[in-house]
Amino acid sequence: MLHTLSHSPWQCDIDGLLRMLADCDDLLLIQDGVLAAIEGSRFVEMLNNAPITVSALKEDIDARGLAAQISAKIDVVSYTDFVNLSVKHTTQMSW
Repeated sequence: MLHTLSHSPWQCDIDGLLRMLADCDDLLLIQDGVLAAIEGSRFVEMLNNAPITVSALKEDIDARGLAAQISAKIDVVSYTDFVNLSVKHTTQMSW
């Protein structure tokens, strides 16, 4: 399943999201969800301890001026990669 987080991690049920994740799921951070990818935040560690791949949309990172603050543990992807993730996963959950 592809999970997309579009809200700030401080304004969503991040624990609920983590409980819903399964092996081989992907999580894509979009819009304000990219705040969860900031280096040193507790959210980066929480997400990297899950059995998933975590990515963040480059355009949303750049729009918020966060390019220099994103953790190296998070894959930064393009809109093309977003489409590829959507094709890879037949189901999607938005957070």
